[in-house]
Amino acid sequence: MNNTLEDLKAGLERFGEENDHATTERSKRMLNITRDTGEFLSLLVRATAARSILEIGTSNGYSTLWLAQAAKATGGVVTTVEYAEYKFKLALENFSASGLSGAIQPVLDDAGRFLQSLHDASQDFIFLDSERIEYIGWWPDLKRVLRPGGLIVVDNALSHEEEMAPFVALVRSDGDFETSLVPVGKGEFLAVKASSVERV
Repeated sequence: MNNTLEDLKAGLERFGEENDHATTERSKRMLNITRDTGEFLSLLVRATAARSILEIGTSNGYSTLWLAQAAKATGGVVTTVEYAEYKFKLALENFSASGLSGAIQPVLDDAGRFLQSLHDASQDFIFLDSERIEYIGWWPDLKRVLRPGGLIVVDNALSHEEEMAPFVALVRSDGDFETSLVPVGKGEFLAVKASSVERV
């Protein structure tokens, strides 16, 4: 399976690059994470032993495969949410070919609506790679559903630094979170929610 999975990821990298060079229509672009970001996410999931993993912005499922590979090792599941039906169908095909379907729960829905349906403190790890202008509006629910000690990772923190600045400032001003900006891939903004011990 490992060789098959690695071949699939390599193929998706090529497809993403070729597709995104060929179209300027945002809804048809894959806008995938970089390989080093995938490796970083996989490492973070394993290091935090995350089991309830939420990804907002599935695209064609490339980033999901990195998360799911790690989730399989931790005994966890990645719930990945995508709004565009076109991308969602591509992702389903890739999940089926990956051998990781058992570690992936795909959801076709509006992310804001889906977040509202989740229980408090139900998520160990959240990866955001979606509509950046929505993040501030989602923040109350993102904060609510993340468990104490849980981690949020946000892509494009350097590639779209100006667009991300208001959200980054919001999270950094929240006393319940410790943050760091990591220059991996397109820039990853990390925020850890204070544990119950730290709150005392």
